[in-house]
Amino acid sequence: MTSPIIIAATAASMAFLAPPAGDRMQTVAADCSDAARQVMAETGGELLSAQPRNGVCVVTVLVPGKGNARPRKITVRVPME
Repeated sequence: MTSPIIIAATAASMAFLAPPAGDRMQTVAADCSDAARQVMAETGGELLSAQPRNGVCVVTVLVPGKGNARPRKITVRVPME
C-alpha cells in the first residue's frame, strides 16, 4: 500500500510543475475559433483544424469539389487580433 505522505508529495509536485492556466490560452482559442468560423463561412468548407502559431491562426478546411471533382484541402492563415 502506498504511503499517504508519498501521495501528498506527488500531488504537490504535480501541481507545482503543471503549466499555468491563464486567460491567454482562452483568448487564443477564442480567436482561432472565430477565424475558423470565418474561413468556413467564406469557403463553404468543413473544418479539419485550427491552430494558433506565431500570432496567426492556421485554419485548414476541406472544401467540396465542383461536380464530380474531389474535395480540396485548403489552409488559410488568419492574423490574430
